[in-house]
Amino acid sequence: MTFRTLGSVAGLAMFAALSAQAQQTDLTIALQLEPPHLDPTSAAAGAIDSVLYANVFEGLTRFMSDGSVVPGLAKSWDISEDGTVYTFHLHDGVVFHDGTTMDAEDVKFSLDRARAEDSVNAQKALFAGITDVTVVDPLTVQVTLSQPDGNFLFNMAWGDAVIVAPETIDGIKQTPIGTGAFHFVDWTQGDSIRLERFGEYWGAPPALETATFKFISDPTAAFAAMMAQDIDAFAGFPAPENLPLFEADPRFQVLVGSTEGETILAMNNKQPPLDNVMVREAVAHAIDRQAIIDGAMFGLGTPIGTHFAPHNPDYVDLTGLSNYDPAKSKALLAEAGYPDGFTTTLKLPPPSYARRGGEIIAAQLRAVGIQTEITNLEWAQWLEEVFRGKDFGMTIVSHTEPFDIGIYARPDYYFQYDNPAFQDLMKTLTATTDPAKRSELIKEAETVIAKDYVNGYLFQLAFPTVADARLRGLWQNAPTQATDLTGVSWAE
Repeated sequence: MTFRTLGSVAGLAMFAALSAQAQQTDLTIALQLEPPHLDPTSAAAGAIDSVLYANVFEGLTRFMSDGSVVPGLAKSWDISEDGTVYTFHLHDGVVFHDGTTMDAEDVKFSLDRARAEDSVNAQKALFAGITDVTVVDPLTVQVTLSQPDGNFLFNMAWGDAVIVAPETIDGIKQTPIGTGAFHFVDWTQGDSIRLERFGEYWGAPPALETATFKFISDPTAAFAAMMAQDIDAFAGFPAPENLPLFEADPRFQVLVGSTEGETILAMNNKQPPLDNVMVREAVAHAIDRQAIIDGAMFGLGTPIGTHFAPHNPDYVDLTGLSNYDPAKSKALLAEAGYPDGFTTTLKLPPPSYARRGGEIIAAQLRAVGIQTEITNLEWAQWLEEVFRGKDFGMTIVSHTEPFDIGIYARPDYYFQYDNPAFQDLMKTLTATTDPAKRSELIKEAETVIAKDYVNGYLFQLAFPTVADARLRGLWQNAPTQATDLTGVSWAE
């Protein structure tokens, strides 16, 4: 039996295909890095936020694609005249994915847990200024600070500050339960994480019904999967050399944005001989940034001379302090007592910028007499050995957290830079609310760490995304390490 109601079988097939496209509500998006677990409040791995930020978990405030901070679970807030008391007014009718109500008690629990003495929050310093969290009523919570903090609303937008429930905290690493537009379905470790639209979401419902995050670490495999359209998009595409092929193919769109990712050759400031500023300066002058950008990133990236984003209006171009000068590098090593150089470790996490960049940097250091023993680590190993264990000489990593120069005021942070004067400077910055004065202090902070050669400052990480040409609403820039799907849809 045949049907000809549309004039032809071909016409029926075409109509069905167009309808399927118009009605598509699923998405498969790939990332290079898989999270070590799924609790953004207890790990430094940005890969957790890449999947869960804004999708599954939400905070009192949140980042938008342009880096602005807007209300999140808090619909509004009042600030006391002295700038030390924030009264947050929460949205009504917010529920967690297990159906329980989110209220001021959950906010208090989350902030108290993050600032507790035994907290394992990777950004515990964000909460250090909080002296008290008081529940006024179910939809009102009052946060008292020890002094005014010009960054407080900004800090509350970080993934480390999302709101969680005490009832589900024990299983959060494997079964995350938040208040976001999508709820967690399952995690096939080594392969993918699945999310589904949450029917009781308090805000505007997303267009997507299902979203699958695939993890593809190998750049060659990433190219093959995208070209075969086995995936719909790849956020942070790891093979920039292939971007021209996608740009020339009408099936795809290529978005190249900026990030908050300062890519650095981090040095262990307490491990000899890197505890000597003269040696660290020698390392800095041995590095040819542009060669690394060209060789590892195929030209994508902006050179930096300090730990600050070049697109920020307060950025100071300090690349001249650590210009490529091998002769000066050798002279500094000799003056520091290492005329024949020295040997150290170079431990590299999985991203392409680290693995590819590491080989280039090792060759540049070798040219001035510095030998590096390269070890490739998976993220869990890197977090254990380098970030927590501080068992390294050098490493390469991109710090994707926004406005994170404050990490240099933490002596126990993994590169172990301990400068009391800088710590005082950052305390002053935190307590300053006047924009002009804040700008001066920020520029001074950038200059201090550049002149102390705390780390080798390489480049600001670019963020290329390859996607199906019909997709709309993907973030082009990455003001925080997130893959926000709440505004993503398929064009009809």
